[in-house]
Amino acid sequence: MKRIFSGVKPTGHLTLGNYLGAVRRWVEVDQHRADALFSVVDLHALTVEHDPARVRRLSRQAATLLMAAGLDPELCTLFVQSHVDEHARLSYLLECTATDGELRRMIQYKEKSVRAQAAGQGVRLSLLTYPVLMAADILAYGADEVPVGEDQTQHVELTRDLAVRFNQRYGHTFTVPRATRPEVAARVMDLQDPTSKMGKSHENGAGIVYLLDDADTVRRKIMRAVTDSGRDVEYDREAGPGVANLLDLLAAATGGNPEALAGVYETYGSLKKDTADAVVELLRPVRERHAELAADPGQVDLVLRDGARRARETARPLVDRAYRAIGLLPAG
Repeated sequence: MKRIFSGVKPTGHLTLGNYLGAVRRWVEVDQHRADALFSVVDLHALTVEHDPARVRRLSRQAATLLMAAGLDPELCTLFVQSHVDEHARLSYLLECTATDGELRRMIQYKEKSVRAQAAGQGVRLSLLTYPVLMAADILAYGADEVPVGEDQTQHVELTRDLAVRFNQRYGHTFTVPRATRPEVAARVMDLQDPTSKMGKSHENGAGIVYLLDDADTVRRKIMRAVTDSGRDVEYDREAGPGVANLLDLLAAATGGNPEALAGVYETYGSLKKDTADAVVELLRPVRERHAELAADPGQVDLVLRDGARRARETARPLVDRAYRAIGLLPAG
């Protein structure tokens, strides 16, 4: 059976983009067809300035939302990254395999370091090296596939390079994984800036639909979405990114085809209304289930504790083998 690993970073509240771009596929497809591991990758949240209490709060919220969305601990392994030491253990070995040039070429490092410097903040070394930790997240489990958004593909390519290089230098140790992406709405755009991804850590949330937004808030954000200068409802990501984003959302929420849906609507207003209704209905059961789970945090803790145990049992033998392969003395 194939093995899948993917994760979500607790740097902000989970969004509709996270759900349509990744989580829904985990729930509906991946946990049923493979040995699937899903993690709240909290160590990655430490690469920038952060409030410790907020990281803990968002980590719990993310885990609860993943369960509310339908991840089933009977079908997959759900855990928090920092609860499994093998991630950090393997990350150092891979830092000894990667090169400075490879990491400085990472697009996200370039973008985030510029933003940090513009804000008068220092650039943490972990921001440079976190793609190596991401590689460790994946390689520790011998994952065959990594469901990711388009913006993470470069990091999976680095993971593949590091796996191949380690195997060539020290003997075959790691499975070389590949990235997989859903066909529809893999990259959901901000409703106020449809040329930018709907990101959970943006300061201005006007264009972001959060999974825990109430129905009125979801409708208001979608009805105020930026459209385009023309009047025709056409699916053209280049010429009309605002309308294309709405059509992508409607298609993802209803199972339709965005190009076919474009022919149904004559006005932007009717498109917005139907998109808002569809998204509200899509998120309703997730919000309701989240409220139930949040009222019983012990249930979430139990799932995360058992998930970490299972993850350790999977990762430890492989990471121990990597330690031996690279030349380290085994512990007694």
